[in-house]
Amino acid sequence: MKNKHILLTTLLCGLFYFVPQASAAGNKIPDGIDPNNFDVSTKAHDNFYLYANGGWLKNNPVPSTEGRWGSFSMILEENLNKLRSLLAEAGQQANAPGTNKQKMGDYYFACMDSVKKNKEGLKPLLPMLGEVEACKTNADIVALLPLLQMRGVRALWSVYVSADPKASTQNITQASQGGLGMPDRDYYFKKDADTKAVQEAYMAHLKKLFVMMGDNPADAHAHAGMVMETETMLASASMNNVELRDIEKQYNKFTLAELEQKYPNSRWTAYLNTLGLKQASRIIVAQPLFFAKADSMFKSLSTGHWIQYLRWNVVNAFADQLHDELAQANFDFYRTVLYGQKKMKPRWKRTIQEIDGTLGEALGQLFVEKYFTAESKKRVNQLVDNLVAAYRERIDALDWMSAETKAMAQKKLNTVIRKLGYPDTWRDYSAMSIGRESHLQNYMSAYRFELQRNFAKLEKPVDRTEWFMTPPTVNAYYNPTTNEITFPAGIMQPPFFFPEGDDAVNYAGIGAVIGHELTHGFDDQGSQFDEEGNMKNWWTNKDKEAFTARTQVLVKQFNNYVAIDSMHINGELTLGENIADLGGMAIAYAAFKKTAQGKSAERIAGFTPDQRFFLSWAQIWRTNYTPAALKHQVNTNPHSPGMFRANGPLSNMPEFYKAFDVKPGTPMWRNENERAKIW
Repeated sequence: MKNKHILLTTLLCGLFYFVPQASAAGNKIPDGIDPNNFDVSTKAHDNFYLYANGGWLKNNPVPSTEGRWGSFSMILEENLNKLRSLLAEAGQQANAPGTNKQKMGDYYFACMDSVKKNKEGLKPLLPMLGEVEACKTNADIVALLPLLQMRGVRALWSVYVSADPKASTQNITQASQGGLGMPDRDYYFKKDADTKAVQEAYMAHLKKLFVMMGDNPADAHAHAGMVMETETMLASASMNNVELRDIEKQYNKFTLAELEQKYPNSRWTAYLNTLGLKQASRIIVAQPLFFAKADSMFKSLSTGHWIQYLRWNVVNAFADQLHDELAQANFDFYRTVLYGQKKMKPRWKRTIQEIDGTLGEALGQLFVEKYFTAESKKRVNQLVDNLVAAYRERIDALDWMSAETKAMAQKKLNTVIRKLGYPDTWRDYSAMSIGRESHLQNYMSAYRFELQRNFAKLEKPVDRTEWFMTPPTVNAYYNPTTNEITFPAGIMQPPFFFPEGDDAVNYAGIGAVIGHELTHGFDDQGSQFDEEGNMKNWWTNKDKEAFTARTQVLVKQFNNYVAIDSMHINGELTLGENIADLGGMAIAYAAFKKTAQGKSAERIAGFTPDQRFFLSWAQIWRTNYTPAALKHQVNTNPHSPGMFRANGPLSNMPEFYKAFDVKPGTPMWRNENERAKIW
């Protein structure tokens, strides 16, 4: 199970892949640039994204099992097939009890046993639901909450152990808001037609699940209303997605005595003792207003409301591990309504993705042994060296930053930790008990293992070798509390990295990924952390003001983009990722220009080196969306949709203008005073 509470800034919510094809004339297409994907009826200076991708977008509609479809979707399909063969092999072997292969094989078998799950229905959850229904007072509810969290039901909030942002070498207990069944607190209050439709669908979903729990239709309607009322009260005190980007406001450290005094109804000492966190002397509370609201609700809200809220949370938490009817109902709301997906993925794909989340490093070890080469790791490491060198030069050349702040920036850049491919030491899963009898029990066992592994970190030094993504993951991240960049093996393949590809393609692919993650260390959030990972100001006041002014140019640029209908991109929500995209491209281009190809004018397939560089960048981001998925991304995701990630940075780069002869007055052109230039 992946730790979702670490302050990671990722490349994106999805990365992309395509397979080079032969041209109509039968000539081999150079790695990375396929003109069959172009739309030459669109001018590069009008919409570069459509120019580079229009043909692909036309010929690759979103499949019924997806909410969006892009190159990432294709590489995910390829990886799933690779992992399927590895798991099938593990499941067919006579594996020694307790080995990783035994655990993965048995987990896969239990997940795939739909006959047994459909026969059992909700029976495996009846004991837990009985505990909820046995509560007589709100004190009983409070006492039950930590027991539910230990089994995988994170009702109301999450408690976890992670690095202290202001003392980054030490782990500390932290607590964050939660408890909402819809994606974001704004879904409970917005009045537009799309949001109202989601609210109505959510109510229908709640009623359907209560009927599945055995309630008659009238009671199901009443109980669904209780859940909606409870969640709306919690949402009223929750931070929205933009507010959640303010990391300083979320650093609120309390002693346990202070916590008890501030939130007396929540009984924090007993809560932490039940979780096994008896030694927790200080706690960081990310959203104090939310916890105050929840605490007051333990006094004001009826026990009946809490019982129905927890009944819903228990069933919702395990919808994917139980019978098909429940899994389908969960899919109908969370995937069809919110993302526009029409059909569930096949069971084997869902199973592999769950195992990647529970036994990810065991699965990843098999993956890298068969599908990842040492040569790829070596070449990417060289690219990191080149990108860091280019970044150093760009920092020194900044005309808006003082020598004092530059020295601190260089210090931070020079101490960035890099993790490539896979961990040096694999996670030990020997304490996790997995068998073939029950999918649900396997899931809860894996959850409990991860929770205990996390809690065991308390009051111990931070392990800076730990990975927070599995090796097959097609993504990357920057972690500010360890000042590290991490690139799993899954991303070190086309279109990001072609082992035999030219520099133009690789520098705009994996090079821009490297630059993106490095820049997260210097975006509006990462720039608040020093070289040791402590949240600490290392800027002069004047330099910080100059930086903020430059970021606001980017906010304004993206606020003006219309993603769908009348929905504009939220420039504040997407600021960190937009800074990273812009910085990543600028740094990747600077590094590319130091290569032999970057210094030449030799054309490949009719394109100059610079043109191939920018085309490679644009083709990475091609994505088709269902309308629902695109709206959901705009509402909730810190990453801009693909077209704007491609076009946005380029419209700030004069090098792009020169490469494709972009003139004033064309849509891709931005006047000099409107261009964002940060790193």
